[in-house]
Amino acid sequence: MRMLRGKRSGDGRRKPVAGLGTGGSPGPRDREGPVRYLRWTAARQPRRIASGTLFATLWLGGLILMPYLMSRAVDDGLENGDRATAAAWVAALLAAAALTALFGTLRHRTMCRVRLDAAFRTVRVVVRHSTALGAALQRRVGAGEIVTVGLGDAATIGNTLTFLGPGIGCLIALGIVAFLLFAASPLLAAVVLLGVPVIALCVGPLLGRLQSTEAVYRTRQGELASRFGDIAGGLHVLNAIGGKDEYAARYRHGSRALRDEGYRVGAVTSWIGALAVGLPTLFLAVITWIAARMTAQGQLTVGELVAVYGYTAVLNIAVSYLIECGDDIIRGLVAARRVLGFLALEPDTLHGEPGPALPPPDAPAALHDPDSGVTVTPGALTALVSDRPAETALVADRIAGFTGSATTWGGTRLDRIGIGAVRERILVADNDAALFAGPLRKVLSGRHDRAEDPISRALEAAFAHDIVRGLPGGLDAPVRAGGRNLSGGQRQRVRLARALLAEPDVLVAVEPTSALDAHTEAAVATGLAAARQGRTTVVTTTSPLVLDRADTVHYLVDGTVAATGSHRELLTRHAGYRALVARGAEEPGTTGPGPRAATERTGAAR
Repeated sequence: MRMLRGKRSGDGRRKPVAGLGTGGSPGPRDREGPVRYLRWTAARQPRRIASGTLFATLWLGGLILMPYLMSRAVDDGLENGDRATAAAWVAALLAAAALTALFGTLRHRTMCRVRLDAAFRTVRVVVRHSTALGAALQRRVGAGEIVTVGLGDAATIGNTLTFLGPGIGCLIALGIVAFLLFAASPLLAAVVLLGVPVIALCVGPLLGRLQSTEAVYRTRQGELASRFGDIAGGLHVLNAIGGKDEYAARYRHGSRALRDEGYRVGAVTSWIGALAVGLPTLFLAVITWIAARMTAQGQLTVGELVAVYGYTAVLNIAVSYLIECGDDIIRGLVAARRVLGFLALEPDTLHGEPGPALPPPDAPAALHDPDSGVTVTPGALTALVSDRPAETALVADRIAGFTGSATTWGGTRLDRIGIGAVRERILVADNDAALFAGPLRKVLSGRHDRAEDPISRALEAAFAHDIVRGLPGGLDAPVRAGGRNLSGGQRQRVRLARALLAEPDVLVAVEPTSALDAHTEAAVATGLAAARQGRTTVVTTTSPLVLDRADTVHYLVDGTVAATGSHRELLTRHAGYRALVARGAEEPGTTGPGPRAATERTGAAR
């Protein structure tokens, strides 16, 4: 079932969604590049990032303070044999350690919130845009790519934002350490101020290499995930036609290519990790060696040597973390670029000509498709018949506005009417419509809460009461994603009941009984006609049980109307129609002409 989720005004513009407030989605400037997008995710939580920066600075400040307190305990207490003074400095050291642990905990908690907020904000943006794309989603991007962007890339973006708190704190700590070392020895301060840029120059080229390899890896990962979803979704068909081994071989080839690309990413990442540990350690050794020689020469006290070692250890932490932040930033830029690529996808639009959107008809009006010659009479049940189901499906797309055409609604071109109004009043229900996980009641009701009586009437019309009785819990029974705990015929009837419960002005049902036996099909045909009495309904089918209840039948040949009339009239005067419908009726256990073409459709309950 295809219907836009989320309200739009009559001219097609989206109304604000309650609860999101301003800034719920990135604006045009926020989509101009990955840096701007990351900046947007950070700007949504300034207080939290400021708190994380404060806690990180206090935590690193505590780590810097402890070597100073230790040096005072050595010089003022141990060196002079003054136990009371040593005890006082040790007490201060313990207090500083406790506060440092507290600030470290607060820093971690705050940055976890920053990370999760950025990740879930990106997930929400991706989900909302997926909904806005509607029927165009499946044609534009694979399911695996959506999962990769909405989960993997969103988590990567969240990790990137953790740089803002501790990263800024590390930069502040570098300045503090340089100042303290300068107070002890200008030479040590000079080594620090020169050493940090040298480390950056060593790591910089690797970060650039990581960006290119990571981008290729993430792209191939999304492609492989989409291929896996296609294989899993069509496994029964692949088994039937003997294509499972061929697709499995292709998947293995793609998996090996992804593995090789992963090795390339891992090689760069391992070098960055090695340098993140090795270079700061080497840095620590150089400064410690210089400080030890200065102590041996009497230029520094033993306590000052201890302090210098502690300062350099903090420096080691800060530099290592900054290198890791560089790694995260590169990954975040790649992830943000992929998210923006998805957000750049445009939904289908009806407007083929410039100008303001026109309002829809005030009352039920005729739909006319000049390409096929089909006219849908308002308030009547119209059936479309063809020996090629794809032809009638294409007509259904045109009269519902999913494919550009010169179709008119009440004399006004459909592509000039606001798309929001079209989606609100014309609903397409087909057999690829999504069934989301949740209680059966919610699956049927969609985004509107429904009373018991309307649900019961829709189930009765779709001859689906036995489904409710057969599930433990009835309407409150859980339905798995895709309706995997239902049979094919049960899923079809649930989809039809959901469409009837939505009560659209115009209902377009594509092959609504193709998976049903003759007895059930007859009951559904009767229920559908009764439930939609006096309301505009279009059905594509070759089932004589459904056709016999239609007010008007259009028989299509090569995509255009060859004959129009009632079912019985066409049986009498048109041999091609009679042969097509009789063939479907003569096949035991079937209601249509053999294989049915698959159409690419997505949808959601109104």
